[in-house]
Amino acid sequence: MLEFIQLLKQRYQSVLSQQGNEARRTLYQQRIDQLILAEAFIRKGQLLNTSTNPPLQMAVIGPTQAGKSSLVNVLLNCQVAGVSPLAGYTVHPQGFCHGVRLNDCHDLAHYFGRFQQLSQSQLSNDRHDCYSLTALDNESSLLPHGVLWDTPDFDSIDSATYREGVIRAIALADIVILVVSKEKYADQSVWDMMAFLQDLHQPVVICLNKLPEGSEAVLINSLQEKWRAHRNDAFPDVVPLFYEKQTGAPQWSAKQTALLHDLARQVSHKKQARFTQELLQKYWHLWLEPIRAEHQALADWQALCAEAMQSALASYQRDFLNHPHHYETFQHALAELLTLLEIPHLAGFLAGARKALTWPVKQLMKLGRKRQHIANSSHEVALLKQIAEHSLIQLVDKLLDQAEHHQQSQWWKALNSLLRTERPRLLAEFSEAAHDYHIDFQQEVEHAAEQLYHKLQQQPMVLNTLRATRVTADAAVIAFTLHTGGIGVQDLVIAPAMLTVTAMLTESAIGSYMHKVENDLKQQQLHTVKQRLFIDTLIKHLLTLPEQLSALTYFNITPDSLHAAEQQLIDKRHGLRLL
Repeated sequence: MLEFIQLLKQRYQSVLSQQGNEARRTLYQQRIDQLILAEAFIRKGQLLNTSTNPPLQMAVIGPTQAGKSSLVNVLLNCQVAGVSPLAGYTVHPQGFCHGVRLNDCHDLAHYFGRFQQLSQSQLSNDRHDCYSLTALDNESSLLPHGVLWDTPDFDSIDSATYREGVIRAIALADIVILVVSKEKYADQSVWDMMAFLQDLHQPVVICLNKLPEGSEAVLINSLQEKWRAHRNDAFPDVVPLFYEKQTGAPQWSAKQTALLHDLARQVSHKKQARFTQELLQKYWHLWLEPIRAEHQALADWQALCAEAMQSALASYQRDFLNHPHHYETFQHALAELLTLLEIPHLAGFLAGARKALTWPVKQLMKLGRKRQHIANSSHEVALLKQIAEHSLIQLVDKLLDQAEHHQQSQWWKALNSLLRTERPRLLAEFSEAAHDYHIDFQQEVEHAAEQLYHKLQQQPMVLNTLRATRVTADAAVIAFTLHTGGIGVQDLVIAPAMLTVTAMLTESAIGSYMHKVENDLKQQQLHTVKQRLFIDTLIKHLLTLPEQLSALTYFNITPDSLHAAEQQLIDKRHGLRLL
C-alpha cells in the first residue's frame, strides 16, 4: 500500500507540474497534501511495528509568526530553536531530543524517507528535503521525555515549498501543540489544518500566544466555536501565554505544568492500523477520481478497437469470403486438387517435371516460389491492407469525436496525435503480417485439396470422369502454370476450363461434400485472419498505445495495479497488513 500511495502522489505531482492544469491546481494540491499525510501515517505505523519502545513525539505547529520557536525554547528550558522577527524563519522540521538519546531515534531515517537528517548548522534555506535532530543535556519540568519538533509555518506563500516537511513532522507526532496568536487564531488556514489532522486522532493542546491581560476568556470562547465548526472531537485544553516583559518570551502557566505529562500517559498506539485504514478509506475515491476517468477512457478505447475489428471482419467477409467473384482461396484448392490427379493427357509432361526435380527442390518450389507468387498476386492481401488502412482512418475520426464530447478530452487528443504518428508503422507491420499469413495459409489450402482428393477416391466414377475429360487436362495445365508463377489466382478463377471443372464437381456425387470443405475453409480462414492479423497484430498494438502517453501528463496507473491496492484496502480485519 505504501508503494501505491507514493506512486499516486508522484503522478499527481507530475500532472500538476504540466502547463494547462491551472483549473485543477488547488484541488490537486489538496490531494497531494492528503497523500503526503497518508504516506507519513503509514510510515509511522511501520515505525511503531519495528520499534520496541519508540520515543514520544511532540510537534509544535502553527501559522507564521505565532511564536512557535519561542514556545519550543520555553518548553525545553533552553535557547536551542532559532528565533527571528522575520516571517518564515524556520523552514525545516527541527527535532530536539529531551531525555532520549540520538541513537533511540535512528528509525526516524526510514520514517522521513527521502528527507536527509542534518545537524542544525547544516540546514540551508536553499534545500527543504531535510530535517535536524539535536540531543539536549538539560531537563525541563514542562516536558515528558521524547522528541519535541519545531515546525515551519503552513500558511505563508512560501510554505508551499516546504509543506511536505511540515506534514511529515505533524503526522509523526503523538501530541500536537497548536500555537496561535490573537491575530492569527481565526485564520481559515489554521482551521483547515486542524480539520485536515482530525483523522490522525492525536491529542491536541492549544497555546493562545501574545495575549493582552484580561482577553483570554473571550478568545477561548471564540476558539471553542471555531473548533466545533471544524472538528467533532472534544475541545482540547487551552494554555494562555503571556509575555514576560524582561525576556519577551511567552510564560507557561504554572497551573499547566503537568499538562503535557498527563497527555503523554494517554497516548496509545493500539488503534494506529485502524486509524490508517480509515484515513485511506476517507480519501480513496477522491484520490482515484482522475485514475478511474482514465480507466473509463481506456475501456472506451478498447471498445472502439473491438468495434473497428468487427467492422473490418464484416468487410472482409462481404468483400472477399462471401463475394462470388473475388473469393479465390477455394479455387486455388481446386487447382491443388488437379495436381494430385493422374491425368493421362498430362502424364508425360508432369512426369518429366517430377523426374527433373529432386524432392527437396520440389519442396522449395512448393513452399517458396509458388506461395510467394500467390501472396504477391493475391486479391485477399490487397483487400486486407485496404481494410486496415480504412479502419485506422475511422479510428482517428472517432478519437476526434471523443475529444470533443468526452471529459477526458486531453487524453483523447493525445491518443489521436499518437495514432496519427504511429499509423505508418502499424500499417507496415499489418502488411507484413498479412503477407506471412497468406503464405502460411497455403498449407490449409493444400489440406482442403487433399480432403477432396480422398473423397474422389471413394467415388471412382467421378474420378475417372474427371481424368477422361479434356477440359480437366486444360485446367491442370492452368493449375501447373499457377504453381510455377505464370498465372495469377484471379486469372485462375475466371479461366473457362476451371469454371467447367468446378461445375462438374458441384453437380457430381461429392458436390455437397465440396461445399462443406469450402465452408470449413472459409471459417478457418476467417478465424485465422481475425486472430493473426487483427487480434495479435493490429488490435494488440492499438491497445498498447495509451501506455505510450506521457507519464508526466497522465496518471497511467494500470487497472491491475489499482485492483491490487484495493484488495489490500478491503481487508478490514487485518489492518496491520496495510503497513
